[in-house]
Amino acid sequence: MQSTNQNNNNYSALATIISVFFFWGFVAASNGVLIPILKQHFTLSQFESQLVDTAFYIAYFVGSLVYFIWSSMFGDPFNKYGMKSGLVGGLIISAIGALLFVPAVSTNQYMFFLVGLFVIAFGFSMLQIVANPFVINLGDPSKGSFRLNLAGSINSLGTSIGPVVFGFVMFGSAANSAVTSSIHIEDLKMPFLILSIILLLVAAFLAFSKLPTPALDEIKETSLGALKYPQLVWGMVAIFVYVGVEVAIGSNLGALLEDKAIKGIQVNQVAKYVSLYWGSLMIGRWTGAINVFKMSKTVKRILNVVIPFVAFAVVLFFNNIREGNVNDLFIYGIWILVFIVANFMAQEKPARTLIIFGLAASIMMLIGLFTTGDIALYSFMSGGLFCSVMWPCIFNLAIAGLGKYTNQGSSLLISMILGGALIPPLQGKLAAPEILGIHQSYWVPVICFLFLAWYGFHVRNILKKQGINYDDNSTTAAH
Repeated sequence: MQSTNQNNNNYSALATIISVFFFWGFVAASNGVLIPILKQHFTLSQFESQLVDTAFYIAYFVGSLVYFIWSSMFGDPFNKYGMKSGLVGGLIISAIGALLFVPAVSTNQYMFFLVGLFVIAFGFSMLQIVANPFVINLGDPSKGSFRLNLAGSINSLGTSIGPVVFGFVMFGSAANSAVTSSIHIEDLKMPFLILSIILLLVAAFLAFSKLPTPALDEIKETSLGALKYPQLVWGMVAIFVYVGVEVAIGSNLGALLEDKAIKGIQVNQVAKYVSLYWGSLMIGRWTGAINVFKMSKTVKRILNVVIPFVAFAVVLFFNNIREGNVNDLFIYGIWILVFIVANFMAQEKPARTLIIFGLAASIMMLIGLFTTGDIALYSFMSGGLFCSVMWPCIFNLAIAGLGKYTNQGSSLLISMILGGALIPPLQGKLAAPEILGIHQSYWVPVICFLFLAWYGFHVRNILKKQGINYDDNSTTAAH
């Protein structure tokens, strides 16, 4: 049993690590403001402008692959030198990437901006590899998904604040309309220079912080040992599918909104709906974060109802700043109620959560497929609510019992963010009028969510055979 001092140290460490989650959410969301700036300045096609996201997200795959190859050939460097060194190193790499925007502006070359973004995200991939298992191991591993939910909620706050702050720094306004005003590429120097300095300061703070070190044995032999665990192998597929479906719903939402059977609006009117979809992730993660804190069952039940609507209000507030009138979004509260009911049914258990949320999301997608108008639209958008807490559940279950192979397994899971680069275009291909059309292309999320529900059921059985049962409140599983 942990002492009070150990618990206090863990809470302090958790707060320190969670600050890192904020920054990679902040930067990733700011790409949405950066894209139109670069598109206008360099006169890019739509495809060329999307290379911003490609450069950013492909770096996660490359970074994870590099780490995995290194750890399998020479031993896990973060087990050898400490997880804290991985966090500090990742922040320094990202700071260098942000600093590269200064020469990129000076040379006026689009490719240099993409290189800077790649380096930033490469550093973030190192942070993800270390931070996720670090957070899970700061206490009872069976409750690790709740701590990841808390971290994810701060990450989502970064995604909400990032575009607003970036807009103010660049244009003196957070409104999307400001992006189309007079743009000077030189103005990019200052925000990225500031970001570089902040990342270096956070790295220095972490370097001098006293963080507990999770007890993971060093891998002394060259080994691909993590792949011996079926929960990890299937977890890699689950992460691939999860990231893919999360991005696919949002990426295809703009085209869906232009469909007359759904909303029939112009492309310049879709932003607040897309924003609400991504805001749904924050609503769910704020709710999941409640379980980190010790409180009475009555208070917890009340907060599980109140917090989703508080988070909804925050999303509406930022949308109001960026988009103006948001009264037509209030009806989404009905779908939030459905999420609350499903959350109570999940009973704070990771595998059970995946099963219930996967099935609930599949049902919402089917409702969207067989209806039109606002019912279809908000049913599709509610996929964000059910996606919100899947990442920590999958991650926690996939690395359960990996021991000294935890970091190696984490790197493999992070590499599967690649799903976000492959599943959305697959749905986009099927959305062609001569194939399925945009509305019926949402059969892809149905299949994805059904697989994630199956993974929850399957991994629970796998772990039970290994003596690990995170869905049993009486069991404290060891790593």
